[in-house]
Amino acid sequence: MSSRTVKQGTGGRMDRQPKQPLLRGTAANQSPLSPVPQPQPQPQQQAKPVKPQPKQAKLPADKQEAAAIDQRAASKLTSLLRSSDYIDGSRDRHDGWKSAIHQYVSLYNQAETEQHVAAIDGYVSDQDHCTRMHGRLQRLRQRDLLRGCLPSRGETKAELVRVNESATEVSVLVKLHIKRQMEQSGLYYIEERAECERLWLAQSGGYWQIVRIEPVIGERRPRFGISEYASGFEEAEDYVAESQSLVRSTPFLNYELFPQLKHRQAGIPYRRDLAAAYADQWWNQPNPAYEEFEVNCTNYTSQAIFAGNGPMNYTGKRSSGWWYKGRNKGGEWWSYSWSVSNALANYLTAPRSSGMRGSVVNSAEELQLGDIITYDWNGDGRFEHSTIVTAFDAAGMPLVNANTVPSRHRYWDYRDSYAWTEQTKYRFFHIADLL
Repeated sequence: MSSRTVKQGTGGRMDRQPKQPLLRGTAANQSPLSPVPQPQPQPQQQAKPVKPQPKQAKLPADKQEAAAIDQRAASKLTSLLRSSDYIDGSRDRHDGWKSAIHQYVSLYNQAETEQHVAAIDGYVSDQDHCTRMHGRLQRLRQRDLLRGCLPSRGETKAELVRVNESATEVSVLVKLHIKRQMEQSGLYYIEERAECERLWLAQSGGYWQIVRIEPVIGERRPRFGISEYASGFEEAEDYVAESQSLVRSTPFLNYELFPQLKHRQAGIPYRRDLAAAYADQWWNQPNPAYEEFEVNCTNYTSQAIFAGNGPMNYTGKRSSGWWYKGRNKGGEWWSYSWSVSNALANYLTAPRSSGMRGSVVNSAEELQLGDIITYDWNGDGRFEHSTIVTAFDAAGMPLVNANTVPSRHRYWDYRDSYAWTEQTKYRFFHIADLL
């Protein structure tokens, strides 16, 4: 099921306005013609058409009645189209809970495009979610106004991922694919993201109502347990030990997955264009050559860096290096830095003179194509999300791609995300030009 916004222009109304004067002109021409003929031949002529076929008088009446019904149906259809497929939500809920969700998606798209919750508020009885959505859209509107950037068009499609249905209650996991065309300084670009929401619907008196909505905030959830998630802090200690070792570990390349690659010498350029192209290719679907994690953002970011010639550093220890080995005896083997945002941040900041590495810069303006941003949502020093720069807006600010919540050319600060808080902190990594 999908919903596309309908432009609320005045073209439809202007088409109808010229027709009204024409109808009035026709009635005015008929009224003076009736009193002009005074002789009685005319009434006799009127009797002649009535005389042969009295049934024909009923036929025009039937046609007129049918035409009136068609006009009412057409006007009703027009009103439905103006309101993005549905105008009488209570009536459509009689058709089933899917119609209620269809209407919600249409109103969601309107709220995203207008950057205001008014379209949703009143249709959804979950006031907690309306308040939550109001805060997110308000942040989005304020940010875009400061950027001088406004949405010119929006489209939202929905996919039913999971349904639990009973006679009077339904819970649905919905995947929303949001696409917005943004205008900034006379230039346009398209940003996309795919978010999931859980919807609960209840039937009362024959009407289906959305009683609860819970957004799935995928960027906040760690993929592993707390011990593995915190193990990224061991990176610095591991690399101190590595720097004291006389034998350096050699980069590991999985030739079964990438047979076209050969052993490479140090100092090769980081292909930022290839990293961004990979990120654009796989932003909304997993690359089957890799394992897909429930929280996939850093795994996806690492794949893009690797596609840009970032060399793996295979140490044989999951708590150190940056590597992905593929399946080993039925199990998946990878370093924490490959798949966990906090561990990747620690790996990039660890001192080294060669291999895949990054330097911390002070602001997003300093980033280039293929650079990395990590996100600490709660400001507690632990990074939970990773993105890669894939484009720039008209003001030169980075647009990023991400996974888990698949995003393409999204503005870098994530203030439009439910994961964002006032305590959110960022770390900006510039990947070295020579690796």
